[in-house]
Amino acid sequence: MKFNWNMPDKLRPFYRQELNAYQGYLRKGDFQKAWSHLERAHILGQPYPAEHTAVHFKMLQFGMQTRNVKEIIGQIPRLLVGGVKSWTGKVPLGNTGGANVPALKPMHMPSDLQAIIRQANSNF
Repeated sequence: MKFNWNMPDKLRPFYRQELNAYQGYLRKGDFQKAWSHLERAHILGQPYPAEHTAVHFKMLQFGMQTRNVKEIIGQIPRLLVGGVKSWTGKVPLGNTGGANVPALKPMHMPSDLQAIIRQANSNF
């Protein structure tokens, strides 16, 4: 079993970029674009316990801010167990993390995020 602890340094700027874009669109009131960037941050962060948990917390906050009861209820179990799943390396890759998708379903990952992850995990 592989235990994940820390996000690779090469991946962290891309994760932060998605969270910054999320915050920017959220401030503008463009909830659809904000959510899209939060989903992308989830894809990048899900293998790492702290980042995975942080994104689910932001998704919970987003649900509360938009008064989306389904999202609020759906984020609570993800928030509680997501980090543990990350730590043990048992995350469904590509999963966008929202309550609108099954929590354990692997999903197609956007090609740009695949390339970012591949590059960040390379030893070059």
